[in-house]
Amino acid sequence: MTGTPKDPMDLLVWLVNSLIESASPPPIPEELQDVANIEELHQKLVVLRGILSDFTKGNLSADIRMKGFMAGSFKALQSHLRHMTWQVQQVESGDFTQRLQFLGDFSEAFNNMVMQLDTTMSALRLKEEALTTLAKTLQKEVELRTAAVYALKQSEAKFKYLAEHDALTGVLNRRSFHSLTTVEIQSASLAGMPCCIAMLDIDHFKKFNDTYGHPEGDEALKHMVSTAQKHLRQCDIFGRYGGEEFIFFFSGADLQQGYAAAERIRAAIQETPVPTTDKRTVPITVSMGVAVILPEWYSTEHTGALMQHITTNADSALYEAKKLSRNRVLTAAVTPPPYFTGEASALASLVPHPPSRHSL
Repeated sequence: MTGTPKDPMDLLVWLVNSLIESASPPPIPEELQDVANIEELHQKLVVLRGILSDFTKGNLSADIRMKGFMAGSFKALQSHLRHMTWQVQQVESGDFTQRLQFLGDFSEAFNNMVMQLDTTMSALRLKEEALTTLAKTLQKEVELRTAAVYALKQSEAKFKYLAEHDALTGVLNRRSFHSLTTVEIQSASLAGMPCCIAMLDIDHFKKFNDTYGHPEGDEALKHMVSTAQKHLRQCDIFGRYGGEEFIFFFSGADLQQGYAAAERIRAAIQETPVPTTDKRTVPITVSMGVAVILPEWYSTEHTGALMQHITTNADSALYEAKKLSRNRVLTAAVTPPPYFTGEASALASLVPHPPSRHSL
């Protein structure tokens, strides 16, 4: 062999060094093939080389069957590396109690790393728990605030409703009726249409209360309101004026149409007796007065005066109806409000001036 010693002892030393140092194991020189146990020695060194090479590549699966100090050391190293691999896997899964007791400085560095990880993860868990608690607290606060806002809105809506409506019957109170009607009168005036106000009073209502009691009287008021509402258009406005007196606004209606609407309401109430708590039915009747508002009468500066004038006219017709045996509808004379100085429109000629009961 070129470059190899000739002396057998030197050749043996060369072979062992080559097995230790060379990138690939050399074969047994011919000069040493007859040396006793040389092949066994060669084979052991080749196997140890392979095991060590596998260890450096992370392959710890070698089946070391040799015996002796070198083989035992390799087996111990293999066992340590396998155990270390398992411990690293445990640390990866969150077990920070793992500690290495071998490999010297590496063990110390590993153990310090695991303890630092444990401290860091514990701190992170505490922060996460604190953030989770804070998030839950904030969520609860949001829910409470949302509930409070909803309750406030509900309360505001309830108080707004109570402020605008009659508590017993649910129709508009006088103030809300006047506010809403004023807007509708302006719209009707701009459209050149007349509209009507009607006043309603329950006939002999004091006698009803005296006979059946005030609780039954309250039920009678609600029953009357419910009956009247069934005969109103969506654009009509209904309010309680006070006591057993109620007020209506009929948009886009001349006096004859206003009378017809009031007559429908009167007839429906007469035909719908009031049920009492003792299972009886008591008939009631109403009297009504109707007054017309001509479009030219509207004035932004005199809305209050106009409403007072028309309401007074309708109320006068109502009490005239009550004088004439009740249970009837009368219309008021078409009289302009005091502030109006213009001429009456052609609409005025379509309606009668004296109080009368129309037949359509």
